[in-house]
Amino acid sequence: MLRTKVSRMAFRSITTPGARPAGTAFGRAASPVQCTARFTSLSSNRPQPPPITQLQPIQTIFRRTLASKINKKAEDKYAHEKIKPTPETVSSTSSVHPLFSEVGTKAPENEVDMMAGVKHDMDMVKDTFDLSSVPRQAYYIGLAGVLPYLGTSLSTIFCSWEITNSVGGSGYVMNAQTAETLLHILEPLQIGYGAVILSFLGAIHWGLEFAGYGGTHGYRRYAIGVLTPAIAWPTLLMPVEYALITQFAAFTMLYYVDVRATYRGWTPPWYSIYRFVLTFIVGASIVVSLVGRGKISGQVVRQPGAVDKITALREAAQETLVREEAAAKTEKEAEEAETDGEEDKDEGKDEGKDGKEEGKDVKEEGKEGKEGKESKENKKEDKKEKK
Repeated sequence: MLRTKVSRMAFRSITTPGARPAGTAFGRAASPVQCTARFTSLSSNRPQPPPITQLQPIQTIFRRTLASKINKKAEDKYAHEKIKPTPETVSSTSSVHPLFSEVGTKAPENEVDMMAGVKHDMDMVKDTFDLSSVPRQAYYIGLAGVLPYLGTSLSTIFCSWEITNSVGGSGYVMNAQTAETLLHILEPLQIGYGAVILSFLGAIHWGLEFAGYGGTHGYRRYAIGVLTPAIAWPTLLMPVEYALITQFAAFTMLYYVDVRATYRGWTPPWYSIYRFVLTFIVGASIVVSLVGRGKISGQVVRQPGAVDKITALREAAQETLVREEAAAKTEKEAEEAETDGEEDKDEGKDEGKDGKEEGKDVKEEGKEGKEGKESKENKKEDKKEKK
């Protein structure tokens, strides 16, 4: 029965604890858990380290040795010694002196970079305008699309400068009347181009939705492309100043929407930085145009806008309607007068006819009277002849 290896290992693990004198010398018997572990594993084949002997308390020995070496006279001297105050060596930096310097000495002052703040701001601006991640094609085409808006703004500033600095109607390059005419030509160009750009930026979200970029979001993404032209195109009917202010607010609001869309993953990661640069240029152009128009607000006759034209058209239509009503009323009165005259003529004709008939009757009566007289005379003559 004991010829197998497992049976010999089990027998050895059971008999070993009792045969070890070290365990009994220190009063530490093997626990059942250890016996079970040795019985159920093959680790009992390996040599086991002897149990740790119980050591004496070393800390007590060290304390006694140190207590015997303490100089009590020196300790008593230090206990009765008064500390002298040295306020000249105490400062806000006295506790942070360098490691290898003397206590109370001034720490070496490091050179302060006076341009550190400016450099930090410049680095922040560079990071903000960093377009290295933007595709080159989109970058160049986007900047080219902003140039017409920037050109109209600079032209507005130039025309206003010519008008304000003209002497006797003549400026440096053109006279005041030509500058005013050119300014009126630039007004619809700038506002119309701004409406087109706003509509285009809103339509980008339709394209991203069709492509499924960032998932499918349905009406939330489509609404951006619908509301943007709904806000942009009514500005064509406003006066110039109100139209520019409305477009500035629309560009700013759309930039915020694009930033949120980028944060949610609806657009490429570089799109928010790209939009910031373009919106910054467009917003600056609008501000420049408003400043230029503010300088000549009292010198230039405001060109009638679409609302003014619609109002004038409505007033003209009302005036035309009033004139037509007056003309119709006059014609009606003339027709009534004509009908009354015809009736009077008819009555006069009837009266004339009656008078003619009466005259005929009178004539007939006169003829009858003449015939009667003649007959009487003839009778008298006959009588005379008979006599």
